[in-house]
Amino acid sequence: MQNREYITTEQLYSRKIEEIVYKDIVSCAADTPIFAAVQHMASHKVSCLFIKDSEDQIIGYATDMTLRDRVIARQVNPEMAIATVMDNPIVSISSQAYVYEAVLMMFRTKTKYLLVEKQGQYVGFLSRNRLLSEQGESSLVFIQSVKLSETTEELRQKWAYVPQIVSQLLGRGIHAEIANQVITTIADTIAIKVIEKVIAEKGEPPAKFVFMVTGSEGRKEQTLKTDQDNAIIYEDKANEQRDLVREYFLDFAKKVSDHLNEIGFVYCKGGYMASNPEWTHSLGHWKQNYKRWIDESEPENAIKFSTFFDCRLLYGDRQIINQLKEFLEEELQKPNELFFTFIAKNALQYEPPLTFFNNIRTHKIDKSEVFSIKNAMTPIVDLVRVYALKMRIYQENTGERLRLLTDMGVFTEQQYQELYQSYYYLMALRLKNQANQILNDNNAPDNYIRINDLTKIDKVTLKEIFRTISNFQVGIKTRFTNNLLG
Repeated sequence: MQNREYITTEQLYSRKIEEIVYKDIVSCAADTPIFAAVQHMASHKVSCLFIKDSEDQIIGYATDMTLRDRVIARQVNPEMAIATVMDNPIVSISSQAYVYEAVLMMFRTKTKYLLVEKQGQYVGFLSRNRLLSEQGESSLVFIQSVKLSETTEELRQKWAYVPQIVSQLLGRGIHAEIANQVITTIADTIAIKVIEKVIAEKGEPPAKFVFMVTGSEGRKEQTLKTDQDNAIIYEDKANEQRDLVREYFLDFAKKVSDHLNEIGFVYCKGGYMASNPEWTHSLGHWKQNYKRWIDESEPENAIKFSTFFDCRLLYGDRQIINQLKEFLEEELQKPNELFFTFIAKNALQYEPPLTFFNNIRTHKIDKSEVFSIKNAMTPIVDLVRVYALKMRIYQENTGERLRLLTDMGVFTEQQYQELYQSYYYLMALRLKNQANQILNDNNAPDNYIRINDLTKIDKVTLKEIFRTISNFQVGIKTRFTNNLLG
């Protein structure tokens, strides 16, 4: 069993979609009657039928479940057009992507069918069940088991097993960026289950809303020591409804936060949570927040802006967060050098732990010499964010931001490799240390690396990484603060 799991896992993270067999697309026109569409599915022996518009573009799909829930259960007239009951939106992925990326995308978007795109054309599709059935005992099958969990206790047990998964992935040489994605997808799945549970208990929300995650969670860079970083944006309502809407979402946020804490996502000590009334507000109020943080440039606002720039939709109406980002796009185009100066200075508050004599700077905890790896990684996150803000890049992930900045000519390919490899080397070290603390030491994970646990190669590599970060920080100082010394 272990050997089979090893082989399957290796293929999962190394095989591209073009190397596996995907199904042919069977389709029909949007105005096709439901009964004719069903006959078409039966004749081709498929459980998923794609729907095309008059310009031959795929606009949705219908499955056996669609027909059960939207046609038979509702006793819909089978003469009606199939487009009236189809599912959407359409989700696609490049044939050059890896298999694991397809599985994670399916979980993130909640779709069970993924179109495969090659040179601008859809050439086939993948089903989630098919992909998962081929993965045997892989870690991604675990995500499916999380989706099937019903109680808070079950979800707590699932989260408690994640260190084992991370240890297995890193032990097999899987890249830390992939491990981050797996952790994030599991955490997202758990949080969505909690949100759906609370909505089922409270009843449907009185307004459209977005539950968004921020910080490392928003960047899809979660580790095994994690707290809650989230917020709620709800649509603007008329005066007479505002109090009712706000009351619902504040109570909703508290219940979600309490459940998450019980599962293992502890309360944020800084209060950056939706359960804090300061971070649950209408879209109009959130726009004012961002505008104030930009216009009234000061250190505290720079921290808040940086935290909430790394925001990502977890649950709700995407249009709401899109409107917020459209507003942000407009604001960031206005001249405001002082804002970027404060954001840059915020990015320079942490320095790599390297002494003048090229040794790793440490302090003592329980008689052990340690350094904070979180603080060592923060400068990379911050400096990449500064450039992302300047170029108005809204991808949340540090690795994705780096790639786009390199494509735009902000970084050379060599600079990209230096920052990318440095960041994920540190991430792997951080995740390994945390998994080891949980699994072997039976301790709560932290962000401190003990110098005596490092090999000579680790120490040499870390020193080189810290010098690299220092050099990039000099670039931030000269470009954004006009002050080489700070």
